[in-house]
Amino acid sequence: MKYYIISGEASGDLHGANLIRSLKKEDAEADIRCWGGDLMSEAGGKVVMHYEKLAFMGFVEVISNLGKIKKNFSFCKEDVLAYNPDVVVLIDYPGFNLRMAKFFHEKNVKVFYYISPQVWAWNRSRVKKIKKFVDRMFVILPFEKDFYKQYGMEVDFVGHPLLDAIKGGMLTDEKTDFRKEHGLDERDIIAVLPGSRKQEISRMLPVMLKIVSDFPDYQFVLAGAPSISAEYYAPFLQSGNTAVVYNKTYDLLENSKAAMVTSGTATLETALFKVPEVVCYSGNFISYLLARALIKVKYISLVNLIMNKEIVKELIQSDFNEVRLKMELNQLLSEGPYRNTMLKNLEELAEKLGGQGASYRAASLMIRYLGK
Repeated sequence: MKYYIISGEASGDLHGANLIRSLKKEDAEADIRCWGGDLMSEAGGKVVMHYEKLAFMGFVEVISNLGKIKKNFSFCKEDVLAYNPDVVVLIDYPGFNLRMAKFFHEKNVKVFYYISPQVWAWNRSRVKKIKKFVDRMFVILPFEKDFYKQYGMEVDFVGHPLLDAIKGGMLTDEKTDFRKEHGLDERDIIAVLPGSRKQEISRMLPVMLKIVSDFPDYQFVLAGAPSISAEYYAPFLQSGNTAVVYNKTYDLLENSKAAMVTSGTATLETALFKVPEVVCYSGNFISYLLARALIKVKYISLVNLIMNKEIVKELIQSDFNEVRLKMELNQLLSEGPYRNTMLKNLEELAEKLGGQGASYRAASLMIRYLGK
């Protein structure tokens, strides 16, 4: 069968790659064309649009790039219709993908959605569009099945694909000495995950690195985004005591004592490695005010949303500052009740996510539904 997969960011590239591997195992004739990144390409998909060209973050930023976005819509419509797939598989990225769902539904192209947009957080009216234009929805968070049921939709909960990525071979097969490989010393490591887009890195990283000199007994290691050059990071690293590693985020987390993480998928990845973390977010002020007015959930991190309570501290907007960050990191590093309670909660979090095999379950169900 022919599959056209559309993802628009780094996390979608990761999950799309695992889905492609599973589809190819279950369907020997699978022909896959996609929007994604290097991981999806390595997995066997023909990438025709890289997510680096799609990384527009926030209300103001989207408006200022409307011309590029319109061109992307046009290219996607033309490319899919020319390819004539058996199904279009959408991965998150709702601002773009929900419009594509409507268009392809009207063109009688079957539409599957893997990894639901966070409609439970804001703009719940989008559920009506999903119900009307999406043939099958595959969700990855345990509470999403009940959420959609409220709107008369039966969806498939397949588990969270991060468990596949972390435990199913995305780590290097050949175990190496991580510290030696990257020129690190024996001090405990504090992981720094500032995001994957230049826009968010420029906002988050300067504040995160302001506190480096306050922790001389630790070394800070930055997880470099694949799409960001070393030259871009260099000006932020003038304070010293900070290293950058590329394509080794999971190895970094496996070796870290604590972490500072920009809100997003990385908060959950860090949690699944049982690394105590502080979640950080700072955005364009106008975008932030609009988001605060629209968002309907209590937390911004997936970790807290899944657990339905604050188990990791969220430092948002004005709270994301040098003083609060230093205070939180000191608590995370101290062997005491605060750190121990967080570690216990992180264990419970992993149990809630349904175990390994999300990508395989999603691929198998997709093939089954297509067979019908």
